[in-house]
Amino acid sequence: MATLETTGLTKRFGGITALYDVSCAISAGEIVGFLGPNGAGKTTTVLMLLGLTEPTKGVVRVVGLDPTREPLAVKRVVGYLPDNVGFYPGLTGRENLRYTAKLNGIPRSEAEARIDELLHEVRLEDAADKRADQYSRGMRQRLGIAAALIHRPEVLFLDEPASALDPAGRKEVLDLIGNLRGRISVVMSTHILADVERVCDVVGIIAKGRMLVQSPREQLLEHYAIPAFEVEGADHAALALWVQDLRRPEKSR
Repeated sequence: MATLETTGLTKRFGGITALYDVSCAISAGEIVGFLGPNGAGKTTTVLMLLGLTEPTKGVVRVVGLDPTREPLAVKRVVGYLPDNVGFYPGLTGRENLRYTAKLNGIPRSEAEARIDELLHEVRLEDAADKRADQYSRGMRQRLGIAAALIHRPEVLFLDEPASALDPAGRKEVLDLIGNLRGRISVVMSTHILADVERVCDVVGIIAKGRMLVQSPREQLLEHYAIPAFEVEGADHAALALWVQDLRRPEKSR
Protein backbone atom coordinates (compact mmCIF):
# COMPACT_ATOMS: atom_id res chain seq x y z
CA MET A 1 0.00 0.00 0.00
CA ALA A 2 1.36 3.41 -0.97
CA THR A 3 1.71 5.88 1.90
CA LEU A 4 2.68 8.65 -0.50
CA GLU A 5 2.09 9.10 -4.23
CA THR A 6 2.79 11.84 -6.75
CA THR A 7 1.73 12.01 -10.39
CA GLY A 8 3.08 14.59 -12.82
CA LEU A 9 4.28 16.86 -10.02
CA THR A 10 5.57 20.15 -11.47
CA LYS A 11 6.61 23.42 -9.85
CA ARG A 12 7.34 26.71 -11.61
CA PHE A 13 8.63 29.93 -10.08
CA GLY A 14 7.86 32.61 -12.63
CA GLY A 15 9.60 31.54 -15.82
CA ILE A 16 11.77 28.95 -14.04
CA THR A 17 10.64 25.32 -13.77
CA ALA A 18 12.15 23.88 -10.59
CA LEU A 19 10.51 20.47 -10.88
CA TYR A 20 9.39 18.62 -13.99
CA ASP A 21 6.65 15.98 -14.06
CA VAL A 22 7.76 13.91 -11.04
CA SER A 23 5.84 10.70 -10.35
CA CYS A 24 6.74 8.38 -7.49
CA ALA A 25 5.22 6.10 -4.86
CA ILE A 26 6.38 5.19 -1.37
CA SER A 27 5.15 2.13 0.52
CA ALA A 28 4.38 1.96 4.22
CA GLY A 29 7.43 1.39 6.41
CA GLU A 30 10.01 2.13 3.68
CA ILE A 31 12.98 4.45 4.03
CA VAL A 32 13.26 6.37 0.77
CA GLY A 33 16.16 8.60 -0.18
CA PHE A 34 15.86 11.53 -2.59
CA LEU A 35 19.43 11.81 -3.83
CA GLY A 36 20.81 14.69 -5.85
CA PRO A 37 23.11 17.71 -5.84
CA ASN A 38 22.17 20.97 -4.16
CA GLY A 39 19.59 22.79 -6.28
CA ALA A 40 18.33 19.60 -7.92
CA GLY A 41 14.76 20.05 -6.65
CA LYS A 42 14.80 17.78 -3.59
CA THR A 43 13.65 20.38 -1.06
CA THR A 44 11.02 21.76 -3.46
CA THR A 45 9.60 18.25 -3.76
CA VAL A 46 9.50 17.77 0.01
CA LEU A 47 7.83 21.16 0.57
CA MET A 48 5.05 20.23 -1.86
CA LEU A 49 4.58 16.86 -0.15
CA LEU A 50 4.24 18.69 3.17
CA GLY A 51 1.75 21.20 1.81
CA LEU A 52 4.12 24.11 2.48
CA THR A 53 4.12 25.15 -1.17
CA GLU A 54 1.57 24.43 -3.91
CA PRO A 55 2.43 22.50 -7.08
CA THR A 56 1.92 24.26 -10.38
CA LYS A 57 0.34 21.06 -11.62
CA GLY A 58 0.19 17.40 -10.71
CA VAL A 59 -1.37 15.28 -7.98
CA VAL A 60 -0.01 14.57 -4.50
CA ARG A 61 -1.46 12.20 -1.92
CA VAL A 62 0.02 11.72 1.55
CA VAL A 63 -1.75 8.98 3.51
CA GLY A 64 -4.64 9.55 1.10
CA LEU A 65 -4.75 13.31 1.80
CA ASP A 66 -4.20 16.22 -0.58
CA PRO A 67 -1.58 18.56 0.97
CA THR A 68 -2.86 21.52 -1.05
CA ARG A 69 -6.51 21.17 -0.04
CA GLU A 70 -6.02 19.54 3.38
CA PRO A 71 -2.78 21.03 4.74
CA LEU A 72 -3.75 20.87 8.42
CA ALA A 73 -4.84 17.24 8.15
CA VAL A 74 -1.54 16.40 6.44
CA LYS A 75 0.47 18.13 9.17
CA ARG A 76 -1.20 15.89 11.75
CA VAL A 77 0.11 12.73 10.05
CA VAL A 78 3.61 13.85 9.05
CA GLY A 79 6.77 14.87 10.90
CA TYR A 80 9.40 17.19 9.44
CA LEU A 81 13.05 17.86 10.26
CA PRO A 82 14.30 20.83 8.19
CA ASP A 83 17.90 21.31 7.15
CA ASN A 84 18.52 23.90 9.89
CA VAL A 85 16.45 22.79 12.85
CA GLY A 86 15.89 25.45 15.50
CA PHE A 87 15.19 25.22 19.23
CA TYR A 88 14.79 27.73 22.02
CA PRO A 89 18.41 27.96 23.22
CA GLY A 90 17.51 28.89 26.81
CA LEU A 91 15.31 25.81 27.24
CA THR A 92 16.56 22.31 27.92
CA GLY A 93 16.09 19.49 25.47
CA ARG A 94 13.23 18.15 27.58
CA GLU A 95 11.59 21.58 27.79
CA ASN A 96 11.82 22.04 24.02
CA LEU A 97 10.06 18.70 23.54
CA ARG A 98 7.38 19.71 26.06
CA TYR A 99 6.76 22.87 24.04
CA THR A 100 6.54 20.88 20.80
CA ALA A 101 4.12 18.44 22.43
CA LYS A 102 1.95 21.34 23.59
CA LEU A 103 1.88 22.80 20.07
CA ASN A 104 0.66 19.40 18.86
CA GLY A 105 -2.13 19.31 21.43
CA ILE A 106 -0.73 16.35 23.35
CA PRO A 107 -1.99 16.26 26.99
CA ARG A 108 0.76 16.86 29.59
CA SER A 109 0.39 13.43 31.22
CA GLU A 110 0.72 11.67 27.87
CA ALA A 111 3.48 14.03 26.72
CA GLU A 112 5.78 13.25 29.66
CA ALA A 113 5.77 9.52 28.95
CA ARG A 114 6.26 10.15 25.24
CA ILE A 115 9.17 12.54 25.87
CA ASP A 116 10.92 9.99 28.12
CA GLU A 117 10.44 7.34 25.43
CA LEU A 118 11.87 9.56 22.69
CA LEU A 119 14.82 10.81 24.74
CA HIS A 120 15.77 7.19 25.28
CA GLU A 121 15.32 6.37 21.59
CA VAL A 122 17.53 9.25 20.41
CA ARG A 123 20.05 8.61 23.19
CA LEU A 124 19.74 12.01 24.85
CA GLU A 125 18.64 10.88 28.30
CA ASP A 126 21.85 12.10 29.93
CA ALA A 127 21.59 15.49 28.19
CA ALA A 128 17.82 15.94 28.54
CA ASP A 129 18.14 18.66 31.18
CA LYS A 130 20.96 20.59 29.52
CA ARG A 131 20.15 23.79 27.64
CA ALA A 132 19.78 23.35 23.90
CA ASP A 133 22.51 25.93 23.23
CA GLN A 134 24.96 23.51 24.87
CA TYR A 135 24.13 20.74 22.38
CA SER A 136 26.44 19.76 19.54
CA ARG A 137 25.00 19.79 16.02
CA GLY A 138 24.60 16.01 16.15
CA MET A 139 22.70 16.26 19.43
CA ARG A 140 20.44 18.96 17.96
CA GLN A 141 19.70 16.73 14.96
CA ARG A 142 18.75 13.86 17.27
CA LEU A 143 16.57 16.19 19.33
CA GLY A 144 15.01 17.37 16.06
CA ILE A 145 14.14 13.78 15.14
CA ALA A 146 12.54 13.34 18.57
CA ALA A 147 10.52 16.54 18.07
CA ALA A 148 9.38 15.38 14.62
CA LEU A 149 8.21 12.07 16.09
CA ILE A 150 6.46 13.50 19.16
CA HIS A 151 2.94 13.19 17.69
CA ARG A 152 3.50 9.68 16.24
CA PRO A 153 3.38 10.61 12.53
CA GLU A 154 2.84 8.09 9.76
CA VAL A 155 5.42 9.73 7.47
CA LEU A 156 8.67 11.43 8.50
CA PHE A 157 10.44 13.90 6.19
CA LEU A 158 14.14 14.59 6.82
CA ASP A 159 15.96 17.31 4.86
CA GLU A 160 19.73 16.65 4.80
CA PRO A 161 19.63 15.04 8.27
CA ALA A 162 23.33 14.09 8.42
CA SER A 163 24.91 17.01 6.58
CA ALA A 164 27.75 18.87 8.33
CA LEU A 165 28.07 16.16 10.99
CA ASP A 166 31.33 14.50 11.98
CA PRO A 167 31.62 10.73 11.36
CA ALA A 168 30.42 9.80 14.85
CA GLY A 169 27.45 12.18 14.66
CA ARG A 170 26.54 10.93 11.18
CA LYS A 171 26.56 7.32 12.39
CA GLU A 172 24.30 8.14 15.34
CA VAL A 173 21.75 9.95 13.17
CA LEU A 174 21.76 7.31 10.43
CA ASP A 175 21.39 4.53 12.99
CA LEU A 176 18.32 6.30 14.38
CA ILE A 177 16.82 6.60 10.91
CA GLY A 178 17.51 2.93 10.19
CA ASN A 179 15.76 1.94 13.42
CA LEU A 180 12.54 3.50 12.09
CA ARG A 181 12.32 0.96 9.24
CA GLY A 182 9.00 -0.84 9.24
CA ARG A 183 7.51 1.48 11.88
CA ILE A 184 6.78 4.55 9.74
CA SER A 185 7.58 5.72 6.22
CA VAL A 186 10.67 7.92 6.00
CA VAL A 187 11.59 10.30 3.17
CA MET A 188 15.16 11.56 3.41
CA SER A 189 16.68 14.11 1.04
CA THR A 190 20.45 14.27 0.77
CA HIS A 191 23.34 14.87 -1.59
CA ILE A 192 25.50 12.24 0.15
CA LEU A 193 25.51 8.92 -1.72
CA ALA A 194 27.00 6.93 1.18
CA ASP A 195 24.15 7.97 3.52
CA VAL A 196 21.50 6.79 1.07
CA GLU A 197 23.35 3.53 0.44
CA ARG A 198 23.61 2.90 4.16
CA VAL A 199 19.99 3.26 5.29
CA CYS A 200 17.57 3.58 2.35
CA ASP A 201 15.40 0.81 0.92
CA VAL A 202 14.49 2.82 -2.19
CA VAL A 203 16.43 5.59 -3.93
CA GLY A 204 15.01 8.35 -6.11
CA ILE A 205 17.72 10.19 -8.04
CA ILE A 206 16.81 13.83 -8.80
CA ALA A 207 18.83 16.10 -11.09
CA LYS A 208 17.87 19.44 -12.64
CA GLY A 209 14.31 19.08 -11.40
CA ARG A 210 13.73 15.62 -12.89
CA MET A 211 13.33 12.27 -11.16
CA LEU A 212 15.77 10.25 -13.24
CA VAL A 213 15.07 6.94 -11.53
CA GLN A 214 13.29 5.49 -8.51
CA SER A 215 14.39 1.98 -7.69
CA PRO A 216 15.15 -0.37 -4.79
CA ARG A 217 18.68 0.20 -3.54
CA GLU A 218 19.71 -3.38 -4.25
CA GLN A 219 18.72 -3.09 -7.92
CA LEU A 220 20.72 0.12 -8.30
CA LEU A 221 23.76 -1.52 -6.73
CA GLU A 222 23.41 -4.55 -8.95
CA HIS A 223 23.13 -2.52 -12.16
CA TYR A 224 25.41 0.47 -11.54
CA ALA A 225 27.86 -0.21 -8.70
CA ILE A 226 31.49 -0.43 -9.84
CA PRO A 227 33.93 -2.46 -7.72
CA ALA A 228 36.46 -0.24 -5.96
CA PHE A 229 39.00 -3.06 -5.67
CA GLU A 230 39.58 -6.66 -6.73
CA VAL A 231 40.67 -9.58 -4.55
CA GLU A 232 42.80 -12.32 -6.07
CA GLY A 233 43.06 -15.85 -4.76
CA ALA A 234 40.04 -15.47 -2.45
CA ASP A 235 37.39 -18.03 -1.57
CA HIS A 236 34.73 -16.73 -3.95
CA ALA A 237 31.82 -18.29 -2.05
CA ALA A 238 32.95 -16.69 1.22
CA LEU A 239 33.60 -13.39 -0.54
CA ALA A 240 30.10 -13.41 -2.05
CA LEU A 241 28.58 -13.94 1.41
CA TRP A 242 30.66 -11.08 2.79
CA VAL A 243 29.51 -8.72 0.02
CA GLN A 244 25.89 -9.78 0.57
CA ASP A 245 26.26 -9.02 4.28
CA LEU A 246 27.71 -5.57 3.56
CA ARG A 247 24.80 -4.72 1.30
CA ARG A 248 22.17 -5.52 3.91
CA PRO A 249 20.90 -2.59 6.03
CA GLU A 250 22.90 -2.32 9.25
CA LYS A 251 19.91 -3.02 11.52
CA SER A 252 19.38 -6.47 9.97
CA ARG A 253 23.01 -7.61 10.30
